[in-house]
Amino acid sequence: MLLRLSVRPTRAGCWIPVAAALLWATASCTHAATTDEPITPLPAALAANPLRVALGARLFSDTRLSRDDNRSCATCHDVGANGASNRSRDTTPDGIALNFNTTTVFNAALSFRLGWEGKYRTLESQTDALLRNPQIMGCTPETIAQKLQGNVSLTADFEAAYGRGPDATNVLDALATFLRTLTTPGSRFDRWLEGDATALSTQEVAGYALFKSLGCIACHQGVNVGGNLFEQQGIFHPLARPQPAVLRVPSLRNVATTAPYFHDGSAPTLRVAVRKMGLAQLNTTLTDEQVDAIVAYLGTLTGVYRGKPVGAPE
Repeated sequence: MLLRLSVRPTRAGCWIPVAAALLWATASCTHAATTDEPITPLPAALAANPLRVALGARLFSDTRLSRDDNRSCATCHDVGANGASNRSRDTTPDGIALNFNTTTVFNAALSFRLGWEGKYRTLESQTDALLRNPQIMGCTPETIAQKLQGNVSLTADFEAAYGRGPDATNVLDALATFLRTLTTPGSRFDRWLEGDATALSTQEVAGYALFKSLGCIACHQGVNVGGNLFEQQGIFHPLARPQPAVLRVPSLRNVATTAPYFHDGSAPTLRVAVRKMGLAQLNTTLTDEQVDAIVAYLGTLTGVYRGKPVGAPE
């Protein structure tokens, strides 16, 4: 929860009592949220060419996309779990820890910039950079295409989807097309937004009320509950590794499933992350009750992929 610099600083220790939030929640639980809410439900994935989606999914798990044929995109981005990994920082092909915690691929297509530093504007440009990066995959799209041309089955799939065999352009397009389908609608919070008053508990609605009244909503709003602006980290107190000082605000969709947290993976649990965010970004020491309520609310942002909640066992 990285907060907008224009937010008025709060006094240290200033907090909104959970009792007040519960009063609001008691009333709100009797009806669903309105269209005036600063967060909107996730839409279903846009329609895409099914042949290209299937091809992209196949490539996503293909180790030939790496220099030494020993890792795939799925090595660090497990779409059968949380779309990322459970490590603080994944490693290079040589076993050295990467600079950043791995972000989830779920709902990435809905963010206005990609990556912790927000360097990329499109999935194609990010995928191209990650494939070429010697610390990630270390293999150019041109080299990947040459590798794939030796596979009769894959070449046939490319010809069916694109009318030609593998090349650098359609390798990137197939991967990006697949990534755009990785949206996770159907969260309990989205159901509440859409009118199901029974979708959330009183504590969860109270957590959402706190999320708004404390100021978390200043940066975590919109369809992706974040992912739509840059912000300074550690405004009042240190949060995590101090550099980069400005980061792209992460989406909180499925956040209960994506531990550890922060760009350096230094917060092992969501409770720790929420408490640290309150102090570092709001200058507020959250009470245990407040942390419990906010964590409960954040748990309602877990959506559904392939018919099951994100992070649920197969």
